[in-house]
Amino acid sequence: MFGTKKYILLKLTLLFLFGCAYALVYLYSPHTEFIGTHPFKVQRGDGSRAIGQKLKRGGVIRSKWAFVLYVSALGIASDLRPGTFAFGDSSTIPDIAERLVRGGTEEHTITIPEGWNIYYIANYLENNSMSSRSEFLAVANGEDSRAWALLEKEFTFLSDIPPGSRRLEGYLFPDTYRIFAHTPTIDIIRKMLSNFGQKIKPSLETDASRTVTLFEVVTMASLLEKEAKEENDQAIVSGILWKRISLGFGLQVDATINYARRMILGAAPKSRLSTEETKINSPYNTYKYRGLPKGPIANPGLSSLGAALLPKNSPYLYYLSTEDGTIIFSKTLEEHNTAKAKYLR
Repeated sequence: MFGTKKYILLKLTLLFLFGCAYALVYLYSPHTEFIGTHPFKVQRGDGSRAIGQKLKRGGVIRSKWAFVLYVSALGIASDLRPGTFAFGDSSTIPDIAERLVRGGTEEHTITIPEGWNIYYIANYLENNSMSSRSEFLAVANGEDSRAWALLEKEFTFLSDIPPGSRRLEGYLFPDTYRIFAHTPTIDIIRKMLSNFGQKIKPSLETDASRTVTLFEVVTMASLLEKEAKEENDQAIVSGILWKRISLGFGLQVDATINYARRMILGAAPKSRLSTEETKINSPYNTYKYRGLPKGPIANPGLSSLGAALLPKNSPYLYYLSTEDGTIIFSKTLEEHNTAKAKYLR
């Protein structure tokens, strides 16, 4: 009799431990079949069962009852507040419950200006508590191989990037975005890449005669974004730079030096560079190496992308920017040197 009771007690203990372990798995491990980030709205009057059912139906959690039991056990079932949330693929039931108790709308608006590079974007997102700078740069610089594999599979235009230049610089489209708090960094990047794909697709479809790759177009557009602000000027500068490449001339774009200095030295951009600074050893240095730089140096807007795709033919081979941003074009080196003496004193 004593042995039978002991056996039953052992079974009950094992069942209890198994139940606890099972509950912990449900509570503290994210739903592995749930990928990405999705908005989730709690209406006024929604109880824990209704919320649990919505979470289960949306694929955010495995079990409605695990959620209901958790909030009931903690005594917070009546404290769940209405609001709009975004739960990612790393969300656990305790995380979700904590945010539902806080309530409110977790959506923020961010604006990425044309011409910002990934370093500016990383700083901006971190300063606005949207992403860790280091995490953003790990993905944007192609250092996170898992993230890169996911993004390349989702956005086929990334496969055009040469293996040695696998970075997202140039492809994070400048725009205003609505982002939920707690959105994973990779999903913020997904929004920007998706926007890029939507914006560039019509231009690519109408330019069937294109002889350069998308990567080359984006790289050129990033130079134009930094070199000229007016749409007509961008088209003329585009024609000059493509012409210089075809003639085997160096592009000698100062913005590429500033980018190289930022990457190597962490230095701020300068409006006037010394001769010594133009000798910096970098594949982005268009004074030292002919042709386009190793990759884009900024994230261009639509007008720069359009100018890179459709350059304007002109008799010019040189240009410079005055202090107020006016572009002075020259046909010959002699004319260019005269303009430099006049405007860049």
